[in-house]
Amino acid sequence: METDCDIIIVGGGLNGPALALACACAGLTSTVIDTLPASPMKKKGFDGRSYAVALSSARLLQAIGLWEQLAPDAQPMLDIKVTDGRAGEGPSPFFMHFDHAEIEEGPMGYMIEDRHLRPALHRAMEASEQISQINGATVVAQQATAAGVTVTLDDGRQIRGRLLAGCDGRASGTASRAGIGRTGWPYKQTALVCAISHDRPHNGVAHQFFMPAGPLAILPLKGNRSSIVWSETAADAARIHAMNDADYLAVLRPRFGSFLGEIDLAGARYTYPLSLSLANSMIAPRTALVGDAAHGVHPIAGQGLNAGFRDIAALAEVLADARRRGDDIGSDITLGSYKTWRRFDNTTLAMATDTFNRLFSNDNALLRATRDIGMGIVGRWPGLRRGFIREAAGLTGDLPRLLKGQPL
Repeated sequence: METDCDIIIVGGGLNGPALALACACAGLTSTVIDTLPASPMKKKGFDGRSYAVALSSARLLQAIGLWEQLAPDAQPMLDIKVTDGRAGEGPSPFFMHFDHAEIEEGPMGYMIEDRHLRPALHRAMEASEQISQINGATVVAQQATAAGVTVTLDDGRQIRGRLLAGCDGRASGTASRAGIGRTGWPYKQTALVCAISHDRPHNGVAHQFFMPAGPLAILPLKGNRSSIVWSETAADAARIHAMNDADYLAVLRPRFGSFLGEIDLAGARYTYPLSLSLANSMIAPRTALVGDAAHGVHPIAGQGLNAGFRDIAALAEVLADARRRGDDIGSDITLGSYKTWRRFDNTTLAMATDTFNRLFSNDNALLRATRDIGMGIVGRWPGLRRGFIREAAGLTGDLPRLLKGQPL
């Protein structure tokens, strides 16, 4: 079968371009298909969107050639403070404090704004001779054979490759067309997402405050600004999101507290319904799922994008090694290695975030006492504390080479 590229990548958000760039490092060609039209890469203002990028994910960005341009705008996360409590009452005396100085590698991670990360990925794709892009097109059919895979676009064009990668989110058309079902459930929670400015410096400290309706994450951005991911029941979130900015802030302030001084909105406000969604398989014939297409988890640990980057690093390594051996990159054996590498980690992450959300998103007195004691023990036990820090930094488990900052 004559092919147009090695890998057809469906999805032009963050994971699709990152996968294309990682595979280009291994000499593999790709075509990235994005439903959105191409947009000029002009400088944009801050719109409130940002991402928590673990240390290992920053290493991947360095390995694919992006970190040098991203680093000046990336805010290091030096400490993480986790506590329990209720709005207006202040934090519980039992808490966990994770300090990056307890590990040798550096900051646990970084906060990077969407206006910096997304354009950097797209500029790098445009500069690569091994990556083609198709914008404003939708895949309507796909067919895998022993020789390769073909996708059909809504304008009738057909693209042929040896492997199809679905980076098209939780409602993945790639997964659906491949006959891959999903398992999951809604949380009846909605995340309210925004950015705020504040009077006092955050000193690179990230906060996770657990309240009965759901967690509130306060994540440091460059300057006196922080990103907010604030979970409420679906009904309350809809009511709060419908408020004007002044009323919205009036609801946020007692939850946020006064430790950073006066706060104000900086950028737009968003809402995202929360759910667990796991693909029943990460692979099908000549097809691999990556990121949210394979696993959508609760944002309680800020690991959504990082889990996707782990998928990318593992898949790129498996494909690079297959290419060196002269093996078929789309074979069941090659893709089986990817599935084996990532399935357990992704399932464990999904179950862990689900368990933490159920444990902390309630006001049961017995559970509150149990979790407060547990946080107190972890906070005072150096070995456990360092384990959590390394986990947050993405330094645990069987890491692919790109997550170690090594070339493919």
